[in-house]
Amino acid sequence: MTKTDEELLASKEEGYETEILERYKELVVKIARSYYIVGGDIEDTVQEGMMGLYKAIRNYSPEKNSSFKTFAIMCIKHQIQTAIKKANTKKNAPLSSSVSLQSFADGDSAEEYLPMGLILQDSPVDKVINKENYHNLILNIKQILSKREYKVLTYYLQGYSYKEIAEILNLTNKSIDNSLTRIKNKLKDLNIA
Repeated sequence: MTKTDEELLASKEEGYETEILERYKELVVKIARSYYIVGGDIEDTVQEGMMGLYKAIRNYSPEKNSSFKTFAIMCIKHQIQTAIKKANTKKNAPLSSSVSLQSFADGDSAEEYLPMGLILQDSPVDKVINKENYHNLILNIKQILSKREYKVLTYYLQGYSYKEIAEILNLTNKSIDNSLTRIKNKLKDLNIA
């Protein structure tokens, strides 16, 4: 008979950590698909989720009156969200410089939102070229995406999960997933996805 997660954790028998990691891998992948780490891919997000799961295994306490699964989900999400926040810090600016595309939809100028790496080039000519290229890129994106796709992309780039975007835009998670697939395909035509 298979032991419950709680029984396995309490027994600390040989290989218990590996068994729990295997039991929850699919759940980690499912959760990870709802998030995006700037400069990373799904494997990076899954890896962060697995680290969160490992922390849950190490820190679970049955005295807290919650199931291991509930605790694990919380730890997985927290680890991924922390990684997203870290990826968006100035410390990682070369990897994670991002700008809200919504700002351009509202008519703001590109100069106000360019990542510092694009503004602080060595020559004034580089500055002008980069500003113009960035502004043109935003205009191209706005032209090829529908209004809904543009909104989805904006929230997605800001680190919102599929679920959060779906709630904000009053859509289903599947609609968000489909929109992001279409967006990726359209952006491939611009050689930016």
